Order: sequence, then structure tokens, then C-alpha cells
Amino acid sequence: MGRYGALDYPRLAKAGFALGVTMFVGGALGATLIEGPSLAHTLLIDAEALGILLGLFAPLVFGVVLPLTE
Repeated sequence: MGRYGALDYPRLAKAGFALGVTMFVGGALGATLIEGPSLAHTLLIDAEALGILLGLFAPLVFGVVLPLTE
């Protein structure tokens, strides 16, 4: 058993990427439907940014860094 237990790195990398894409697409579609500045518009824009970061960093962390540290 590795240092981090029995983590399934490929599944975590794919799930993290899929969650990031879903957050990005949902935020982009939602932000285009809302008119004018509001709290909901701000949250959807933040979801877009977090989706991009999660989509980029999840495969990097779970697909490259953690398996190398085993």
C-alpha cells in the first residue's frame, strides 16, 4: 500500500477534470443568461474561473504529482 492509501489516481484525475469542465460550462451558460450585475452573476463568473483552475490542476496533481510521490 502506498503512502496515501489506495487512491485510484486515474479515476480522480478524470473526475476532477470533468468537474472542472462542468463548472466552467455551467458558469459560462448561466452568466450569459443573467442580465446586469448581481450576486448570481458574480458567483457564476467565479464558477467559470474555478472550473478552469480545477480542470487544469486536477490532472496535474492526481495524474502526475501524487503518483510520483508514491
